[in-house]
Amino acid sequence: MSASPAQYLDPKVLARLEGLALRARSVVEGYVAGIHRSPFHGFSIEFAEHREYAPGDDLRYLDWKVLARSDRYCLKQFEEETNLVCNLLLDTSESMSYRSEGAAMSKLEYAKCAAASLAYLILHQQDSVGMVTFDREIRALVRPSGNPSHLKDILQVMERSAGERKTATGTIFHELAERFKKRGIAIIFSDLLDDVDALLAGLKHFRHRRHEVVLMHVLDPAEIDFPFDKLTLFRGLEGLPELLTEPRALRKAYLEEMQKFIHRLKWGCRQQRIDYVLVRTDRSLEIVLSSYLASRK
Repeated sequence: MSASPAQYLDPKVLARLEGLALRARSVVEGYVAGIHRSPFHGFSIEFAEHREYAPGDDLRYLDWKVLARSDRYCLKQFEEETNLVCNLLLDTSESMSYRSEGAAMSKLEYAKCAAASLAYLILHQQDSVGMVTFDREIRALVRPSGNPSHLKDILQVMERSAGERKTATGTIFHELAERFKKRGIAIIFSDLLDDVDALLAGLKHFRHRRHEVVLMHVLDPAEIDFPFDKLTLFRGLEGLPELLTEPRALRKAYLEEMQKFIHRLKWGCRQQRIDYVLVRTDRSLEIVLSSYLASRK
């Protein structure tokens, strides 16, 4: 069964994103000329530095002003402009299927819409995008491509992602950091309900491999606000047991633990120069994405 673009691409979201280019803050590498800086020095548009002339060098790039001032033969070198390579990492574990009454869609559905919108934008600006779905294992991996028809492949992968198993973010991040050979951007969509030390170590591996990382921390409003006030049966996800309890007795302790959890993630991301974005699924998706992309400009 093929995925329908309309299922994950909200026209209102795409309209708000028009004109906002997803530019890499750090140096990225690619194969063809584009709008992003490369670590490789070639003869292109943006001046980088001088180097001494060597026999056989192209004299078109000789800096005559330097020669006139210092009697030294120097060539201008330029930074090559390249395409962005972006990999979208989608957590499809069971906890991502949660949706409270205050949310229009589950965390997984919201993350799929966000990922589809960014994939559309990246391809529209003639860059390359790939997709990975994971829980405790990598379930699907679509290699980056800049072909506009690539969007269909990404949507089909997302459509098959159900949200049924436990997660192991730390292990997955380590594996993907080694698999992604070309430096670029990894955008992660996950509720991050896993061991914090393990997942931060995995994120650090991405940074060690010199990838830029954007962490979209997707949470349901009920997980943040804990609005329950009557006797409630909490259904366990990812192997956890059910719990029938009076939520008002737990509310203060729960909120304190949730704030500690979020603060620890933010601090860990700040230490690694990783963009952390807390995403509530009751917020308008076009506002979440357009606000973040505008901040990158």
